[in-house]
Amino acid sequence: MSDIAKVLGKRIRNYRTEQGLSQEKLAELSGCHPTYIGQIERGEKNATIESIEKISASLNVSLSKLFEKLGAQDGEVSNIPLECYEFLSAKTKKEQEQIYRILLEIDKYKRD
Repeated sequence: MSDIAKVLGKRIRNYRTEQGLSQEKLAELSGCHPTYIGQIERGEKNATIESIEKISASLNVSLSKLFEKLGAQDGEVSNIPLECYEFLSAKTKKEQEQIYRILLEIDKYKRD
């Protein structure tokens, strides 16, 4: 499956777990089958825009937020800030905060 489908799936999984929802509960809220939700999250299925819209509405996440910077690195050799963004966006809020604190400590240590 495409990288875009995998990144989008990771984002959906991140928002779902951040809200404490199971795949089954998200499926119920969005009117999609639980197996389909799992396939989307793993990047195994190319979801329709209608399904993505239902899922994003169920997660209370705008489509623009869900698709933000998606595929922006096409044609670029390496875009470290974008790769960091994608890495962090796939983490839970708690993990993001921990990683940020670690980065601040590294930066502080570097200046000493």
